[in-house]
Amino acid sequence: MRFMRLTLQGALDRLQANKGGRRRGFFASRAAWLALGVVLAGCAGIRVDSSPDEKQKFVAQRAEARWNLLIKGDVAGAYEYLSAGSKAATPLDQYKARIRPGSWRQAKAETVDCEAEVCKVTMAITYDAKRMKGIETPLMETWIIEKGSAWYVFR
Repeated sequence: MRFMRLTLQGALDRLQANKGGRRRGFFASRAAWLALGVVLAGCAGIRVDSSPDEKQKFVAQRAEARWNLLIKGDVAGAYEYLSAGSKAATPLDQYKARIRPGSWRQAKAETVDCEAEVCKVTMAITYDAKRMKGIETPLMETWIIEKGSAWYVFR
């Protein structure tokens, strides 16, 4: 009996080796690829009933990713991390007017405390001022878990 590799690479190998334009196997249809994408997206998300450790790690990664975009000057990219309510209250042009990147150098999630769907994140933000370089200050942020991800609550 022949055993098949159960990896995505094995499925791709079988598709590429198939000749004559006919595709066989599970990954032959677009629906199968879509199903795989939905499954993988579900694995990467977070739920309100996820373990505290999973929530903390996921929210910390999202908070640091948002700050990395701000450090690079990508305010529009950082805007995509805002909660639906924050986006409804603050359009992108107003957000861009209130956020002024340029002085931040580094951001790290120090602590993350989650209760149900609300997480409080303490970020350590390193920035430069006119006469002082490398100032580190704590900044408290609120994140909510909604629709399989964590979203920043902009005030």
